[in-house]
Amino acid sequence: MSKLISPADLGFFMALANAGSLSAAAREQGVSTAAVSRHLGLMESRLGIPLVNRTTRRMSLTPEGEVYLEYARKITEDIEGLETQLLGATAAPQGLLRVNATLGFGRSHIAPLISQFTHKYPKVDIQLQLSVNPPPSGDDAFDICFRFGNPPDSRSIARFIAGNKRVVVASPAYLKRHGEPQTPADLNKHNCIGIRQGDEAYGLWRFTTTKGKGKSKVESTQSVKIRGNLTTNDGGVALNWALDGHGVLLRAQWDVEKYLQSGKLVQLLTPYNSPDADIYAIYAERHRTSVRVKALIDFVAAAFRRPEVGAPSSRAV
Repeated sequence: MSKLISPADLGFFMALANAGSLSAAAREQGVSTAAVSRHLGLMESRLGIPLVNRTTRRMSLTPEGEVYLEYARKITEDIEGLETQLLGATAAPQGLLRVNATLGFGRSHIAPLISQFTHKYPKVDIQLQLSVNPPPSGDDAFDICFRFGNPPDSRSIARFIAGNKRVVVASPAYLKRHGEPQTPADLNKHNCIGIRQGDEAYGLWRFTTTKGKGKSKVESTQSVKIRGNLTTNDGGVALNWALDGHGVLLRAQWDVEKYLQSGKLVQLLTPYNSPDADIYAIYAERHRTSVRVKALIDFVAAAFRRPEVGAPSSRAV
């Protein structure tokens, strides 16, 4: 390795770039901001070029910093690939994994599975970040993103985890007061609980019906603009409102299955289908050979095939 660049510098600079600021990098590494600034200053001094433009709130990479980051990632990936080729299936997962998942799903499913995973693979360090919306496509802040719906684009690898569909539900108490909708159009007469999440058009529920079979099969789609006095960006809050009898909710079946089984919620409009919310693990092409990335995704996928984990059952596929 060059005297100008050390292996520790590569990891430090990738962490700094992912953090987005000196103070954020310091928090993640458990050191002072001054220590991060000093490390960066020593790197720039040895190289004789600035790598980062510093401001009071944010930082940005210089053109040379962008090149440094690109090569740091490539070198790190090549080292991981070399380990995989040499050790193959015998290599125990180790190192840092940065994982993203949406709030409710991440809290109730991914976090418990990560707890089990780290008991099995204690040398893997995992940073789990839960967010209302999935990160933008191509965001390098995470190694794995667990998300619902169609994969974002072909630049990333999408591993199918489990089938899952959205269902319309309401509590028995609400239905006793307001009756049960028989068609999607009937939702205009009901108080519908809105969720503002992701890039989907807010307040627009889509339904499809299929008639006929084979070549004579015809599929029709209709959209309903829902109305209601309760709106949130948190699916868990919306679910609690539905359980309290406030209105009709469109929600992923993994989230409501146990309440359907217990009778606390009733599924509505069963002849109509809503867009699927299949679960995928999204990761960059460069992580294809990563032992730890593959290990966690395999672990989660295997868990979702076990009904006792609480993942969507076969009825949700």
